[in-house]
Amino acid sequence: MPDASNPTPAAHREVYLDYAAATPMAPEVVEAMLPYLSDRFQNPSAPYASARAANRDLEDARARLAHAIGARPANVTLTAGATEANNLALAAVDGEVLVCATEHESVLAAAEVRAHRLIPVGPDGRVDPAEVARAITPETELVSVALANGEVGAIQPIRQIAQVVRRERERRLAGGEERPILLHTDASQAAGYCSVNVSSLGADLMTVSAAKLYGPKQVGLLWSADGIRLRPLVLGGGQEGGVRSGTQNVAGAVAFARALELAEELRPAESRRLATLRDGLQRALTTRFPWCVVSGPRRSANRLPGLLHVSFPGLEARRLVILLEREGVSVGTGSACAASKMRVSHVLAAMGAPQDVAQGSLRITLGRPTTAEDVAYAADAITRAVEAECRRVGLSHPNPSHPKEEGHRD
Repeated sequence: MPDASNPTPAAHREVYLDYAAATPMAPEVVEAMLPYLSDRFQNPSAPYASARAANRDLEDARARLAHAIGARPANVTLTAGATEANNLALAAVDGEVLVCATEHESVLAAAEVRAHRLIPVGPDGRVDPAEVARAITPETELVSVALANGEVGAIQPIRQIAQVVRRERERRLAGGEERPILLHTDASQAAGYCSVNVSSLGADLMTVSAAKLYGPKQVGLLWSADGIRLRPLVLGGGQEGGVRSGTQNVAGAVAFARALELAEELRPAESRRLATLRDGLQRALTTRFPWCVVSGPRRSANRLPGLLHVSFPGLEARRLVILLEREGVSVGTGSACAASKMRVSHVLAAMGAPQDVAQGSLRITLGRPTTAEDVAYAADAITRAVEAECRRVGLSHPNPSHPKEEGHRD
């Protein structure tokens, strides 16, 4: 394996394993979207017949999205992706917000401009509902915890957290307090692998992104429960019930609806298939490198099925990414936003991971196009890259009988 600074010939196989960062549009989604990029291009707010037809298609897409999450169409606000939806959610309250320490940057940044505190996570990346209960103060108006973390795959106990928030709401009402308390969950990474039925989750606000569901980028939604007044971040013509001005993206909404429907149809079988492939890749790497560190929950039920977060202490993840790219394997080092800034993951820091573990970590995410052959090729490529980097830096690791794992709390 050559040094990461020298060019090498093109790889003989291309294997994309960064589906948590971006998914390709499914053929069925492209087919649904195409007419609205050509013949059905009209502005749905215009008064003539073809525009009214576009508006009917927009509202049909909203109804289908609502049906997929067990909601009413009137409670679904269409947005330009999950980042805008998350910002809208946090802007719905005036008081203090509590956010999980491992949230996406769009939630953390929106919280930082107001009174806020962070909810800690355990070494496995999961929130203890009891920690949420302890963190709530009389000033708290919103709790935000993602349904699943996109870096280590930790699926959070949202139903139990919802019970904590509901008990506090009932206590306030019983005491005559007027201050509200709401629960928001960003389900962008979880949709397609976990149920996003709003009734069963118990949240008051929920974000979903089309871009993580084999749909178009820059399309998302924010569901809000009855009685919640959303405050517009974008002013103008008053579209989306006055919450989100701007010409509505009919093509994106139609594509999003098809993508979410398809994800729900495929969810049970695809989750099992990806978990099997992920577990095989994990076994291959931990067998060859018993000193590597697998982060996230141990139980499959508590981890996204297609995600493997593995660290090679003493090595630099960026160099591994370059070497793997030369073999045609594309993997991530954390969330795409954090990776682009070349900074150590705030998720791993919140989990208490040592610096050398954080710097040597790869996020490998499988998707619908991933085959067993892709996984086998990637396992070999990662093995070669890690072995080459160990030789380059003169690193020799002990070989305990079991791979290291970040402390798990199942």
